[in-house]
Amino acid sequence: QVQLVESGGGLVQAGGSLRLSCAASGRTFSTYAMGWFRQAPGKERAFVTMITGSGSVSYEDSVKGRFTISRDNAKNTMYLQMNSLKPEDTAVYYCAASRFSGRTLEYDYAYWGRGTQVTVSS
Repeated sequence: QVQLVESGGGLVQAGGSLRLSCAASGRTFSTYAMGWFRQAPGKERAFVTMITGSGSVSYEDSVKGRFTISRDNAKNTMYLQMNSLKPEDTAVYYCAASRFSGRTLEYDYAYWGRGTQVTVSS
């Protein structure tokens, strides 16, 4: 069982930056692939980015070059650095853990946090 808690969301102006954190419980954090998903108002939850236990990453096209995912296995924590934020990045951001590497679909992730709100004003 893995418990995940997101933090770092908030209100920021367009062009600004935020850093989200996802703290995980348990001793096997490094064995999980970790991902960030987001759900905008009126839309389905969607993949943003993921990182394997060894640090390989992938990004959804709209965030490439603006968002950076990272993890610190010693601290059981994953991060999402978000730069050049746009109003369309407004969403609830969720972190998730998967036993499978390289996955971008929700059903491949067994553990989820409760989410943190990110609001980008124009």
